[in-house]
Amino acid sequence: MKINAMNLLATPADISFKDIPLREDIRLLGRILGDTLREQEGDKTFDLVENVRRCAVLFRKTQDERDRDQLEQILDALSPRDTLSVVRAFSYFSQLSNIAEDLHHNRRRRSHLNAGSPPQEGSLQLALDRIQEKNISAEAMQAFLNKALISPVLTAHPTEVQRKSILDCQLIIASLLSDRDRIDMTPDELADNEEALRRFVLILWHTRMLRTSKLTVPDEIKNGLAYYRYTFLSEIPKIYASLEKQIEARFDKRLRVPPFLRIGSWIGGDRDGNPFVTHQVMLDAAMRHSATVLEYYLAETHLLGTRLSLSTRLVKVSQELETFAAQSPDKAVSREDEPYRRVLIAIYSRLVATTEQLGHHVKHLRAIGQDAKPYANAQEYIADLDIIIHSLEQHGALYLARGRVAYLRRAVEVFGFHLAPLDMRQHSGVHEQVVSELLAKAGNTNYLQLDEAGRCSALIMALQAGKALANDLELFSDTVQSELQLMQVTAEIHHRFGHVALPNYIISKTDSVSDLLEVALMLQQVGLLDNCHELHLNIIPLFETITDLRNCGVIMNELFSIPFYRELLKSRDDTQEVMLGYSDSNKDGGYLTANWELYKAELELVKVFEKHGIELRLFHGRGGTVGRGGGPSYEAILAQPPGSVNAQIRITEQGEVIASKYSDPEIGRRNLEILIAATMEATLLHHHGDHNGSTMPEYLRIAEALSLDAFAAYRKLVYETPGFTDYFFAATPIREIAELNIGSRPSSRKASNSIEDLRAIPWGFSWSLNRVLLPGWYGFGSAIQQFIEREGEAGLQQLQAMYQNWAFFRGLLSNMDMVLSKTDMGIASRYAELVPDEILRHTIFSMIETEWQRTVDMLFAITGATTLLEGNPTLARSLTTRTPYIDPLNHLQVGLLHRHRSGDTHHLVKRAIHLTINGIAAGLRNSG
Repeated sequence: MKINAMNLLATPADISFKDIPLREDIRLLGRILGDTLREQEGDKTFDLVENVRRCAVLFRKTQDERDRDQLEQILDALSPRDTLSVVRAFSYFSQLSNIAEDLHHNRRRRSHLNAGSPPQEGSLQLALDRIQEKNISAEAMQAFLNKALISPVLTAHPTEVQRKSILDCQLIIASLLSDRDRIDMTPDELADNEEALRRFVLILWHTRMLRTSKLTVPDEIKNGLAYYRYTFLSEIPKIYASLEKQIEARFDKRLRVPPFLRIGSWIGGDRDGNPFVTHQVMLDAAMRHSATVLEYYLAETHLLGTRLSLSTRLVKVSQELETFAAQSPDKAVSREDEPYRRVLIAIYSRLVATTEQLGHHVKHLRAIGQDAKPYANAQEYIADLDIIIHSLEQHGALYLARGRVAYLRRAVEVFGFHLAPLDMRQHSGVHEQVVSELLAKAGNTNYLQLDEAGRCSALIMALQAGKALANDLELFSDTVQSELQLMQVTAEIHHRFGHVALPNYIISKTDSVSDLLEVALMLQQVGLLDNCHELHLNIIPLFETITDLRNCGVIMNELFSIPFYRELLKSRDDTQEVMLGYSDSNKDGGYLTANWELYKAELELVKVFEKHGIELRLFHGRGGTVGRGGGPSYEAILAQPPGSVNAQIRITEQGEVIASKYSDPEIGRRNLEILIAATMEATLLHHHGDHNGSTMPEYLRIAEALSLDAFAAYRKLVYETPGFTDYFFAATPIREIAELNIGSRPSSRKASNSIEDLRAIPWGFSWSLNRVLLPGWYGFGSAIQQFIEREGEAGLQQLQAMYQNWAFFRGLLSNMDMVLSKTDMGIASRYAELVPDEILRHTIFSMIETEWQRTVDMLFAITGATTLLEGNPTLARSLTTRTPYIDPLNHLQVGLLHRHRSGDTHHLVKRAIHLTINGIAAGLRNSG
């Protein structure tokens, strides 16, 4: 008897009524994939896949050694070719389950809206309702809008395992599935839709999952630009339109909404540890950005030209529009009474001229009139669109004035001719080398031997002198030439696209004032800091390690006390941005300590900035996993210390999280609205807990005590336990990750096996793949247990009160709850078997398992929960749906790693390992 294909994507038996459509979608996709598997690979492979799934699910439920042995026997007996088929099947099961789940999120949100349900947490509507309830004045709201800057920043990191070809296919499947949900189809139309689904599932099955060559920086730039086409260019103008309507409905006078939401990028500008980001690559990134947005403007302008067919025989246009139309190169008799079309043809011709002047080779229609004048800047383009909008308003065509042309105008306001502000980043050690050579040419040959005070004095003297130190680059080392060429290209990008195209310079591993002054001197060499003390881009320190976070307040206080630097900040509106690193601080000190030190650093920075009268803008280097600052953005922003958001925030979006958040326009729009809502609430409503009450000092005392004990527990395991490094490299796929073609940047700063030299991203990625997810929880259980042992029942009650009343502590535990729900000590024990030293294996795994159980117990003691994700049923359902297809990949990966490391060099074994990495990452969805 054959197994029903529907069983391949089983769902929980106790699924709620509202989730029935999700179950049906999963069944449909499971049936189609099962049929595809049977048709393409045969009944034998299909039955094998189902047998593996059933055994993996059984072992998850029982954790019984006999069930584990049965599973291992099946997996060990697989041939390399069968292994590949099984791995690919479960990877696609997971991906299709994700598609169904995303559709269900959209479905549930629409259901809430259609039912007139109260607005959901994180929505713009609820945020504005709360602002209205608190009687926030129109003046205060306008002040917030004028000051606001909310910027998710896309970064390229080696955890985005998905090929764009796969992603594009998934988006088509998602669209087809959505059509079934939103369109009332006839039986024939449903059959056609299912056939199309089968067609693209088949394409997916026969599309190579893995890259055959290493991802290059230009590849990463191209991949990043796809999200502007998927979501940002079309959805961001709609967000502004919705916000304007909602604000207008709540405040007596109409408020102006400036373009405060901007999508930034590091891709092509982040050269910290990435030698492939050269000056040519950075210029190419800026050019591609510009070409992408101009291509969009050309398409939208042409479309408007086909639609705005209004005739002067029927409407009276404004005098300004009439004059503009008369100057149009379009003299066709057939359009002489259609002024809007003639105006848009003139605008289109100027856009074509602009693209050609900027050196782009974008697709466009032949322009009418070859002598059109290029736009000098985006403001000129906006002015032309305003003529159209004002004319439409004048003769009462308000629906047209607020429609597509208004969306286009807003897009131009946000994206300009540059698309995205590109950040530069480099390590402070590189700047040190560059500056030492520059000063040596000026006669100061002992810069590297100077103490910090001596360095600052030498740098300020050189900056005040304002002399060119690098007239002939060929006299310098390759490093100096490379860095200053990048500076020169920055100046060129500013000249072509404006300062907004490349506004920020970030300094990795900032640990002194001289680190910022060195960059200032480098900028001065290419005119980006002129003799009038005008700084043409922001110099941004990045504080990464626990030590750096503890010192950041002192460093910024010293920096602001230097009159020369204080003068520079006047040209930056007296605003200083500071970036905080979540990844390295976590790898350095563990989850609880990293979060606490980040919190304290922000409190200290707020004090220092207030003292000097300087505006603070924080840039949060959050990653995908909770261990790297990931987790729900809404709660994270509201949990920031008082005064640290203040209408401005930048946040990195990394790895595969970008695809999960922004590949679907509806989900992308929701995620962007969440950022706006949270920033509004954090600034105007101050959701920080009892910061002014009597309990806050006690909360801070307790957090400090917990952090000290958690830090000791984490450091004891990772940095003080003999053999831990050997355990890590054996019990995780870290070496195999490094072989994957999933990022342009090396996974380690140096060629060594040192944890210190390993980048934080592959560190966290490795622990997620073996289902320990250690960076997201280790040390918490020990800290809580020790605190309760010291302070007794009263101590536990204090912790429970902190959870109820303090957003920071509640967010900390909520994120850890999510991480713990993805851990699996049964699967982790299988990875531990890869450690050849039995004593080492038992010693370290016992430490990890004991701390895991202690952490779960302490979490429940504080929150009152009895199961993980008790307060998050949506995520619980999601994981219950997905884990049956992730677990088998983990079990397969362990067997494959054992075979590979035991000397099996078959190319299919290695390929299967890489496929399991891909599949597990896709299933967990925030592995990076």
